[in-house]
Amino acid sequence: MITIGEEEADQRIDNFLLRICKGVPKSHVYRVLRSGEVRVNKGRIDQTYRLKAGDVVRVPPVRVAETQKAAVPGAEFTILHEDAHLLVIDKPAGVAVHGGSGVSYGVIEQLRASRPQAKFLELVHRLDRETSGILLLAKKRSALTNLHEQIREGTIDKRYLTLVHGEWKNARQHIKLPLFKYNTPDGERRVRVQSDGMASHTVFNLVRKYGAFALLEAELKTGRTHQIRVHLSASGYPIAGDDKYGDFGLNRALQKPQGSRIALKRMFLHAHRITFLHPESGEPLTLKAELPRECDAFLRSLQAEAADERVS
Repeated sequence: MITIGEEEADQRIDNFLLRICKGVPKSHVYRVLRSGEVRVNKGRIDQTYRLKAGDVVRVPPVRVAETQKAAVPGAEFTILHEDAHLLVIDKPAGVAVHGGSGVSYGVIEQLRASRPQAKFLELVHRLDRETSGILLLAKKRSALTNLHEQIREGTIDKRYLTLVHGEWKNARQHIKLPLFKYNTPDGERRVRVQSDGMASHTVFNLVRKYGAFALLEAELKTGRTHQIRVHLSASGYPIAGDDKYGDFGLNRALQKPQGSRIALKRMFLHAHRITFLHPESGEPLTLKAELPRECDAFLRSLQAEAADERVS
């Protein structure tokens, strides 16, 4: 019997059970829900029921999978902001935000492992594994609900820095292309431009040109999966180092140093700034994550390469 507190309130019963029944297959959790074995205040409920503070939930005995997952190593990441409601980190490239799809654990699991005393810690949004930068996590359910509402209303201002290949022309350019999600035959999630896809809008601001490359700031007006990557690729400006939608021949060349230019061994996409209303105070909060060292060093090498070309 579990009594629901303020932090568990307002979440669906199925999501609550999936969180507390670690190691239990999702199908089994839904089976016990449908069978009526889960009771709230001694009454039957369906999987869409939203918990209220003070509810008493009966969770039936459930058998945990015999093959336990390997222990998740705790980890901390560079903290950009932390208070009683929020944790904002600078996620490195190459680290998944959560486990699944061949990844046994990600940022959220590692943070929970390193903070066993935390009663509540949830991702507010996601970043691609290959993308670095600002990642928001909620330390209270009220904060999570508030920030999700801001995301739905489009009031959160998220900015990314990215380096593309090609002759970028405009100082400010809107790209509106509908995006369709699908899975490859091996189960990998992909996105393509398709007329019946979801409406998607990105605004790109030119920061600086580096020879055949351009550094852009991207403003997300919608938040679709792989939106920046697909909008740029479909417009003829692949992101340097993008192994899903980029120019694969270019990526191979960039992985090797050439003259003054150093090697680039990651995708050049970084969530560098975010502005939102603090979920408790309602005051605007702007946070920034500096460009990672490897990206900054690559830009400097492009600058040096351009200088060498001018001299020669």
